[in-house]
Amino acid sequence: MPDKTVIRVLIADDHNVVREGIAGFLRAFDDFSLIGEASNGKEAVMLVGQLQPDVVLMDLVMPLMDGVAATQAIRQSYPATQVIILTSFHDEDSVQKGLQAGAIGYLLKNASIHDMANAIRAAHQGKATLAPEAAQALISAHTRPPAPNFNLKDRELEVLALMVKGMNNPDIAEQLSLSRSTIKFYVSSILSKLNVETRTEAVAIAIEQGLVSRE
Repeated sequence: MPDKTVIRVLIADDHNVVREGIAGFLRAFDDFSLIGEASNGKEAVMLVGQLQPDVVLMDLVMPLMDGVAATQAIRQSYPATQVIILTSFHDEDSVQKGLQAGAIGYLLKNASIHDMANAIRAAHQGKATLAPEAAQALISAHTRPPAPNFNLKDRELEVLALMVKGMNNPDIAEQLSLSRSTIKFYVSSILSKLNVETRTEAVAIAIEQGLVSRE
């Protein structure tokens, strides 16, 4: 009977207690070998280069370099090493950034030891594992209807952006080298398309819906 494959694992987390807990869990399985620990993302990338682990358990929030940047660096430089995000965060932004960086798995720190073990084995085989909460976050992100654009034309969006910056009609006219009457027309059209009565309401909707940049 062939020997069982031993999966070489590296932990990256800035909390000693978390690393100790994961290390203890790994020792409960004879097919895992803990080969290194990192307390920040920069150290994790360095240790992956030195130790060549099969799987990295990566926290998201760490000093010097966060888990997303570290995951991206590892996957670019050491594609044979798989990364599982192991975090407390399951919001859409965190999940998407982690997976876009190249992580093959996304688990929460409250996962059972068997779920974690199965995720490590799956990652070693090139198979993805997502915590139910992470999967739901991705589903929600893809099923949410897009924000309305209210059919605003490019020039109307320009005027609206300047309204968001607090400019009045004369200021906007000077900024865009247009007549005040033209700006008044654009503002009236914007209010109509946004179905509001005042500039303040228009600005609030523009900010809420992300219609213009606030820079």
